[in-house]
Amino acid sequence: MDLQYEKRSSNSKESWKTILLLAYQSLGVVYGDLGISPLYVYKSTFAEDIHHSESNEEIFGVLSFVFWTLTLIPLFKYVFVVLRADDNGEGGTFALYSLICRHAKVSLLPNRQVADESLSTYKLEQPPQTKNSSRAKTFLEKHKCLHTALLILVLLGTCMVIGDGLLTPAISVFSAVSGLELSMSKEHHQYAVVPITCFILLCLFALQHYGTHRVGFLFAPVVLIWLLCISALGLYNILHWNPHVYQALSPYYMYKFLKKTKKSGWMSLGGILLCITGSEAMFADLGHFSYSAIQIAFTFLVYPALTLAYMGQAAYLSVHHQSSYDISFYVFVPKILRWPVLIVAILASVVGSQAIISGTFSIINQSQSLGCFPRVKVVHTSDKIHGQIYIPEINWMLMILCIAVTIGFRDIKHLGNASGLAVMTVMLVTTCLTSLVIILCWHKPPVVALLFLLFFGSIELLYFSSSLIKFLEGAWLPILLALILMSIMFVWHYATIKKYEFDLHNKVSLEWLLALGPNLGIARVPGIGIVFTDLTSGIPANFSRFVTNLPAFHRVLVFVCIKSVPVPYVPQAERYLVGRVGPSAHRSYRCIVRYGYRDVHQDVDSFETELVDHLAAFIHYDWSRTDRPNSFAEDDVSCSGESSSSECRLAVIGSAAFYGTPAYEIDGSVQPASVSIGFPTVNSETDVIEMQPVERRVRFAIDDESEIDAKSKANLQLREELEELYAAQQSGTAYILGQSHVRAKQGSSLLKRLAINFGYNFLRRNCRGPDVALKVPPVSLLEVGMVYVV
Repeated sequence: MDLQYEKRSSNSKESWKTILLLAYQSLGVVYGDLGISPLYVYKSTFAEDIHHSESNEEIFGVLSFVFWTLTLIPLFKYVFVVLRADDNGEGGTFALYSLICRHAKVSLLPNRQVADESLSTYKLEQPPQTKNSSRAKTFLEKHKCLHTALLILVLLGTCMVIGDGLLTPAISVFSAVSGLELSMSKEHHQYAVVPITCFILLCLFALQHYGTHRVGFLFAPVVLIWLLCISALGLYNILHWNPHVYQALSPYYMYKFLKKTKKSGWMSLGGILLCITGSEAMFADLGHFSYSAIQIAFTFLVYPALTLAYMGQAAYLSVHHQSSYDISFYVFVPKILRWPVLIVAILASVVGSQAIISGTFSIINQSQSLGCFPRVKVVHTSDKIHGQIYIPEINWMLMILCIAVTIGFRDIKHLGNASGLAVMTVMLVTTCLTSLVIILCWHKPPVVALLFLLFFGSIELLYFSSSLIKFLEGAWLPILLALILMSIMFVWHYATIKKYEFDLHNKVSLEWLLALGPNLGIARVPGIGIVFTDLTSGIPANFSRFVTNLPAFHRVLVFVCIKSVPVPYVPQAERYLVGRVGPSAHRSYRCIVRYGYRDVHQDVDSFETELVDHLAAFIHYDWSRTDRPNSFAEDDVSCSGESSSSECRLAVIGSAAFYGTPAYEIDGSVQPASVSIGFPTVNSETDVIEMQPVERRVRFAIDDESEIDAKSKANLQLREELEELYAAQQSGTAYILGQSHVRAKQGSSLLKRLAINFGYNFLRRNCRGPDVALKVPPVSLLEVGMVYVV
């Protein structure tokens, strides 16, 4: 079983020492972005819309807004509500979507099976449903347009996370380097900040391929020092300049601020909302730590440190009434400490940027797993820590765009407007999805979800509107990026579904496969033929095309479906579903390999070995049934509705326990009515997967001699089948893949023809092929050309 999965399942037994260690490590991964927000919040807020006056109503009003925004969104919404909506310990947009899809039939993933619901990670909370909750679920399942709308909402949040991965490094590093303005003339500062920022960004992205598996220990001290630094500076400025600044925390100052500034005050909210950038990382990175660790780190360290930092800045500015140009983070730092603080700020900004870049890689990988993103190369940078990945294509694209944005905007105001809109959109999406989780997964009354949506949604809409109004001042960038990315993701997902539907309607019957033989000039050649298909039943059309063009196929034939399940992880012992295709003499099998959206896909060498081992384990199990019918039945687990009547039985095969014994021996203690396939140790009930007993049995009175003959015959057939399997493995393995070209059918709308004929085919030609994604060696690859008319 996956080590990371075991770690999450034992979170309830964590010691305080472990929780505190995780909380410390989370500083470097989760809170880097949120922790550096004091660098640019006041600077961005007072950039143009409002001005700092001697009455201090503006600065106290901004402080009040910052404090209550930090309290309501990161603390109340995320720490106390959203973090509880985890998917087996995982967080993020796709975790919420996965939860909703498991509790209501709203998923657009095509090859769903009833067998997937028996996974141990496919847990459902099942208290008695309220009548209103049941109605909401029925309404959502009934209207197909809502399924598409839900997917579009998820894709929008995903696109904005990617956009944030582009903008956050730019604004963070640029704000940190801007501290040089107090140490050099305006002319020199103007030509120094942008090149230095670009150089730091270039180094940051160039080092991504080394991985982030040590990020907790290397970056956590930097963020800890930074948080202690800004809290100490804040406390010093409060005591030195204005000890009564705490009075500005009253919500009354928000009212006075809006009453005085009116429309300009509302527009300045686009700068204030930057104080919560990075809050989404608490939820997105939940899988790397634990709920308790993230909660403790934010509540007892990050939140107080940020509050003191903003109060200290406000205390200083309440006495020093500079122009808006002079308002920056570094003015409230004593001169003797500016250089050390500048260095720590730059390091902290790099850490914050690293966190959002890693999050971008992670969410693109999840999108790809669920068929919502073109295939890209995913490099796992750590063998020990799950989920540490690097995507070369995305990394270099982000680097180029990030440097281009820095050079193009070259000021905090425009960068802040762009980043604020992206952050607020992600939070609105999270609020909407969490509302559905409250109804469908937690089975709370709809009024509770409605109150959650209205309360937090109205706050976020207020900030969203203040960012959207600045469309021409930088906010256009995340909107443009979202439109481009959503178009790519939706076209890819739509074409993937249409290809599956084409395969489903053009699959070949089992009778056709069984009729192939020497009479038709078809030869069986030594070796194992692995036919990759998206179908969970039936014979794919690409195999019939293969046999038509090359009248031969392998002695052992395995139809393999590698599918994604809406869970974060599938335990190794539950990953393989194995069954027969046709009678045992045909030597044809079906294997469905299930992965979660955060699982690491195996390389082809280990997959081939594991596949043969699981086939051998299945053959043992199949022949061990004394009541085994001589039929074509595939599964012991029910298939989806697409299955034909002759193909609806698959067995869940775990880690085979037969490795230490000769392949043809059968343990006489195996009972046909209840078989658990292979677990070296049994630690819990979920470690044993039992086949359903056959309910109807017919007993015949036979003499002992006949029974012995039957067992001997079964042993002989078992030995022959296993010997053929291992002989085929020694002869070599060929991988048969479909090389597809997709075009829209005649009479399709112009939009569909553009999306399929040009959009999808362009993406298909310029992204990784399925053979690269599956890591199939070219020497063993057989590609079959297929034209899909959808």
